[in-house]
Amino acid sequence: MFSSPIPSKPQELNCKRNWSRIGETMKTCYIFSAVEVKNNFPRPSEDDLIIAADAGYLNVQRAGLTPDIIIGDFDSWEKPETDTPIKTFPVLKDDTDTMLAIRYGFENGYKRFEIYGGLGGERTDHTVANIQSLAFIADHGGQGFLVGETEIFTMIKNSSVTLHSEKGKTLSVFAYGGTANGVSLKGSVYEADDLTLSPFFPLGVSNKFDSDAATVGVKDGYLLIKW
Repeated sequence: MFSSPIPSKPQELNCKRNWSRIGETMKTCYIFSAVEVKNNFPRPSEDDLIIAADAGYLNVQRAGLTPDIIIGDFDSWEKPETDTPIKTFPVLKDDTDTMLAIRYGFENGYKRFEIYGGLGGERTDHTVANIQSLAFIADHGGQGFLVGETEIFTMIKNSSVTLHSEKGKTLSVFAYGGTANGVSLKGSVYEADDLTLSPFFPLGVSNKFDSDAATVGVKDGYLLIKW
């Protein structure tokens, strides 16, 4: 079982939640993608890996962090002048810059990923691609989180995850890539045990946390979770 990022109290001015990795002991690969992140930054520890995926380097700078490596094809902006190692790839390739960063994280022994700057922006197709990347991470035995300003997505495969939030916050689950069998929900307003979800009907949308934590599981299949 994996544990999710835990939110602090909403900020007074903009009421946006600031997510961090409080209480998490597994070393994490932090990936910064290109969608602008304004105030929702992580607090990495010494054992963590920080990767700037192409223009995500700008988000690393906004966070006041130094990346361990910059990875990308640099087709939309100029390669930065920095002492940080840069791994350049051709524009014509199969992987997105974020996927390249995920592969690098796996190659260096990381199985827990938090991706910032991967939701929203002008390229909805990149958001969909990043959701697919969560499935890639789950399929390779890892746990990935797409962290937005006010929401987080994760994907689980044949496993369970405990999510931390606030009572009343929306919690949605979706079958991904096929039927999800043996779905369970504990700590939510609408609980379930051994539920079957179809990828062709959104039965799991708009549930809510009934406390500050909920556990979601699936025995067979993939579940996309948003909270």
